[in-house]
Amino acid sequence: MENLESRPDTEVLSVHDCWKYLRSSSVARVAVVSSGDPEIFPINYIPDEGTVIFRTGPGTKLNAILAGQRIVLEADGLNTYGTIAWSVIVKGHAEIVTEDEELQETPAMELSPWAPGTKDHLVRITPAELSGRRFVISAPSQWWLPRDA
Repeated sequence: MENLESRPDTEVLSVHDCWKYLRSSSVARVAVVSSGDPEIFPINYIPDEGTVIFRTGPGTKLNAILAGQRIVLEADGLNTYGTIAWSVIVKGHAEIVTEDEELQETPAMELSPWAPGTKDHLVRITPAELSGRRFVISAPSQWWLPRDA
């Protein structure tokens, strides 16, 4: 992995900035391990009081969560002009939210998954690690190999 210290245009984000960026987006990917293999799924989410909430249905994600496995969420985005990108990673423990009272008080009640199917399990990720970075997007001429004429 490239050393961020060698890239002056890459900034390691503070915890505050990580949450700011997580609140600015609603789409991410979650990764779990299933039968020894990593699996990645797109989700939409809502940050909620220092945690991240998403909905899921029966399947790989739910099985991993019920087995007590750690989960990783990654959200990315761009500024309005497409010149600065950010990436935030949340590593932690996920659990199914079951308390009716807790469900009523969370903004996740308004969370509507994009994918079809029943998504009747509300999942809360409590971060054990939170990290992020922001960087200037390089011009394609800096990374794209020129075509031979």
